Amino acid sequence: MSNEEKTINPIEIAESRNKIIISTSLIGIAANLFLVGFKAFVGLLSNSIAVILDAVNNLSDALSSVITIIGTRIANKKPDKKHPLGHGRVEYISAMLVSALVLYAGITAMVESVKKIINPVEANYSKTSLIIIASAVVVKFLLSRYVVAQGNKANSQSLVASGKDAGFDAIVSLSVLLSAVIYLIWGVSLEAYVGVLISVLIIKAGFEMLFETFSDILGRRADPELVAKIREIISAEPEVRGVYDIILNNYGPERNYASLHIELPDYLTVDKVDVLTRRVQAKVYMETGVILTGVGVYSFNTGNDNAAQMRNTVLEKVLAHDWALQLHGFYVDEEKKEMRFDVVMSFDVDHDEGLKILHDEISALYPDYSLSIVPDVDISDLE
Repeated sequence: MSNEEKTINPIEIAESRNKIIISTSLIGIAANLFLVGFKAFVGLLSNSIAVILDAVNNLSDALSSVITIIGTRIANKKPDKKHPLGHGRVEYISAMLVSALVLYAGITAMVESVKKIINPVEANYSKTSLIIIASAVVVKFLLSRYVVAQGNKANSQSLVASGKDAGFDAIVSLSVLLSAVIYLIWGVSLEAYVGVLISVLIIKAGFEMLFETFSDILGRRADPELVAKIREIISAEPEVRGVYDIILNNYGPERNYASLHIELPDYLTVDKVDVLTRRVQAKVYMETGVILTGVGVYSFNTGNDNAAQMRNTVLEKVLAHDWALQLHGFYVDEEKKEMRFDVVMSFDVDHDEGLKILHDEISALYPDYSLSIVPDVDISDLE
């Protein structure tokens, strides 16, 4: 693949993404408002609490799409003095508002359904109402598939969640339809109980959306594919012996800043390192859209067989522990009797305890050397 084929324009991708989110949300709003009108009409005409609650659920979906549009608009405001890294995280806040709206709709539905169980009201369905409900099932199913596809295309969690919620609504509407059929055939009214089921599922969906958004705000583990791509781009440089400590900081969908370390031979001069780091920063941005805010350097011993042997010995000792995932940045100064390296530790061990164990073991092997061992956190997937 040529460089031209690999090169992307992050600005154009962001603009395309925003158009997809807004246009898809507008379609969702129109479809849901259409369903609200028909379901409310059928629910009031047939005195069906389940159909009315289903209409309310569609209304909350329409409002969710409105919030998604507003959030997307604000998130794409240009950086300013107070928010130098942009407003992208507003999308996560809008997702939280959507979650709260869904939870409110579910709790309200639960209250009304319980009231109908305590004080039942006879439903009155017609063939027309059943046809309208069946049509709603088809519309919501098709809308679900479309919104999820567009959400995946735009890498928008809000759209994907809305699409899945639409699919859930199709199942809910289908349950309402079945309860109506059961009532017409056997005279058994399941209206209020179906309403309880609907409300439980709505509340469950709301909590799932809320927890998903919390994960984004707290900070997720870096996308393994993106980390691998960054490592691949930088490792292609002939001077680079390894790429480590990749940390991705997310400031909204498709807004990633990263820092990392590269291992370079000890004979490179500062001016050559400067040219190299600027080159990899440009490549990573053009091929992934990720901005490298910092590129640290590890020095690699060259032309020193003894240092290579020491590295192999230390590596074997360190990786003998299951919780020691990787060793990198190894360097030895034989004249000053200094040894330094970093160790990536898993979350299964206390890092202070692990550091003490390693320090004692390596000191026993090389008592004449002063050690500098830096414990690293298992932030992104390793090679």
